[in-house]
Amino acid sequence: MTRTKAKDIVRLNAAVAQSVKNFMPPEDLTVAEWADKYRRLSSDSAAEGGPWRTSRTPYLKEPMEAFTDPKIKRIVMVAASQVGKSELELNIIAYIIAQDPGSVLYIHPTLDDARKFSRLRVATMVRDNKILRDKVSTVKGAGNTVLQKSFPGGMLTLVGTNSPSALASTPSRYIIGDERDRWASSAGEEGDPWGLALARQTTFYNAKAVEVSTPTIKGASNIEDSYYEGTQERWCHQCPECGEYGEIIFDRIVYDHTVKQVRGKKVYKITGPIKWACPHCGCLVQESVMRHQPCKWIAENPEAYGEGIRSFWLNAFSSPWKSWADICLAFLRAKDNPQRLKTVYNTLFGELWEDRGDIPDEDAMLARREDYGFNADGSPVEVPAGVLVLTCGVDTQDNRLEYEVVGHGHHGETWGIKKGMIIGKPDTEEVWECLDDVVDHVYRFKDSERGLKISITLVDSGGHYTQDVYLACRMRKNKRVFAIKGWQREGVPYVAPPSRVNIVVAERVVGKCWLYMLGVDSGKEMIMSNVQVQEPGPKYCHYPKGESYGYDILYFNGLLSEKLELVQTKHTYRWKWVKLKGHTRNEALDCRNYAMAGIRIINPDMMKMEQKIRDMGKKKQKKQSAPRQRQKKTAIDYYEDW
Repeated sequence: MTRTKAKDIVRLNAAVAQSVKNFMPPEDLTVAEWADKYRRLSSDSAAEGGPWRTSRTPYLKEPMEAFTDPKIKRIVMVAASQVGKSELELNIIAYIIAQDPGSVLYIHPTLDDARKFSRLRVATMVRDNKILRDKVSTVKGAGNTVLQKSFPGGMLTLVGTNSPSALASTPSRYIIGDERDRWASSAGEEGDPWGLALARQTTFYNAKAVEVSTPTIKGASNIEDSYYEGTQERWCHQCPECGEYGEIIFDRIVYDHTVKQVRGKKVYKITGPIKWACPHCGCLVQESVMRHQPCKWIAENPEAYGEGIRSFWLNAFSSPWKSWADICLAFLRAKDNPQRLKTVYNTLFGELWEDRGDIPDEDAMLARREDYGFNADGSPVEVPAGVLVLTCGVDTQDNRLEYEVVGHGHHGETWGIKKGMIIGKPDTEEVWECLDDVVDHVYRFKDSERGLKISITLVDSGGHYTQDVYLACRMRKNKRVFAIKGWQREGVPYVAPPSRVNIVVAERVVGKCWLYMLGVDSGKEMIMSNVQVQEPGPKYCHYPKGESYGYDILYFNGLLSEKLELVQTKHTYRWKWVKLKGHTRNEALDCRNYAMAGIRIINPDMMKMEQKIRDMGKKKQKKQSAPRQRQKKTAIDYYEDW
């Protein structure tokens, strides 16, 4: 046998051996087990190079295990920065290439992001892991480019959401979406990028989808929506004192710090150990102890497992690469700068951001609700002590009226009395008759025959039913029901004297109506200032607890739906009230605005009002013993004696 033939035989045997190896069944491993056995981290792209160890980031084990669970079709991971979420995605890709090949569509916010990730993360992972290097084609061309990596049984395609053709034309068994909250809202003119991507999986019975992202803006976060479709799992630590499990979040972190001025800049320093307050027993536990406590994922919606969706939410307090002191210092340095603070909330706290300035969120307002009490017959108290005058604001929509009755006391203190909705078009009499029930109702104090009626009602006349509102208000002028129109302009006074406007029906003037023009921007400033008051007293806003009152999460979502922002116009900048992302309705804010304008219009003498309420019982006794005399009503006779 010649030397040449011997070399040919050796090459043939090697090729046969490789072919046999390629057709060998894969090992029975999960993603985590495979990574622990084969994965090596590249020192030029990872914080810690060398063999992968799941024990280093135990919170990633179950998300990786979920990928090999045949019952799971979707995995959602909401995570702060520096917790290993990119390595989670890379481990899944490596597992697919080595163990369960198929077509993979890896979606990034932009094509530039996809190219960068391919060069810095995917290429280095393939280079430094022999089992992957042997499978991924090293020949440049159709099978191996920056955005495509071929391997036996499949191909990895990296795309950006700004590339609609790639999303719409690539059938894929696996879909991985990276940084979902940074995606384009639409892939060109094709629509939702995630919807386009999922449509590529239709023909695969064993398809799987993975979504990963750092959270961004509350109410406008795609990853938040996906998270709530799944099992809603949080990474919880066991308290060494009571044995209960709780999540480590910034609101439960207790620490001391000092601050000093150096060249006009604040310099912060953490003093003493940082501790976590257990939500169950209240004990304070040091970071060094909590780092070694048992941990596990706890699901708030475990039923979603049956639907094939597991979702996880993780912050940086569990990261092995971030100390709690680093996180707290980052907060202190950013707390006076909203943009820097947003980054801390998203990337370290792992929380959604809502830029309200100093205005509280709806959860804080819900927690502030108070019990107005119950009457002896078990009915809820309508008017608590301290209320002297009632006003009502009504917002007009095409299919309903929304209203709020507000109680007013001394020095601008207010009480929410009733928030409600009347369904029906404003051009129907039935709707206004229902509003009459609200306006004519006597709202009673606790266990008392004393009560108050609404002193003035302001109804929004903007929109498509202006003339119907005018006509309805004219018919109810004796009940002090007046039409208003909001004027959104900086510097306009909150209330001004009314004017008389024509009421036009079928192109014919049928009468006149009083119309108040309101500077609603001034009213919004006052309302947002008042909700920041934390102690009962001047300008404090009280809200009742109980379904019958109508002050639920939707109310506060609408009340706190706008913020004052400096916006650029064609020639200059000006302050403008704009809706917060995630807040689609603002009727609650408008109703409160009109009700607050009402008290400004009537401008009652609160001392006299208080004396009238005290005298109600006495006046009733006098009426029983003496004949009733007809008296001319004054502008402040807003009360009913019952």
